[in-house]
Amino acid sequence: QVQLVESGGGLVQAGDSLSLSCASSGRTFSTSGMGWFRQAPGKERECVAAINWNGGVTYYADSVKGRFTISRDNAKNRVYLQMNSLKTEDTAVYYCAAHRTLGMIVRMSEYTYWGQGTQVTVSS
Repeated sequence: QVQLVESGGGLVQAGDSLSLSCASSGRTFSTSGMGWFRQAPGKERECVAAINWNGGVTYYADSVKGRFTISRDNAKNRVYLQMNSLKTEDTAVYYCAAHRTLGMIVRMSEYTYWGQGTQVTVSS
């Protein structure tokens, strides 16, 4: 069983930066692709960034490209999301997720394990 715990959310102003971290308890972390998703009120959950098992392949949604960076540290069983130049439209609950393959996957249905989420609120 894999448990994921996100941290680092909070309230910031537009233009600020925030760094999210996700700790995994699973022994398979180093062989699992990971993703960061977000869900704003009244909207569907979307993938904002994803990364393959060794960090060599990444994906970013167009809305965050150039502002967000996903990375991972397999020695620490952690995946990170650095968010710069935050906008009010980035306000959402952010979720860390893991799937059972080595690759980089965007489709939400492919992810098996989910964290509880962390709130990010960006004020104007």
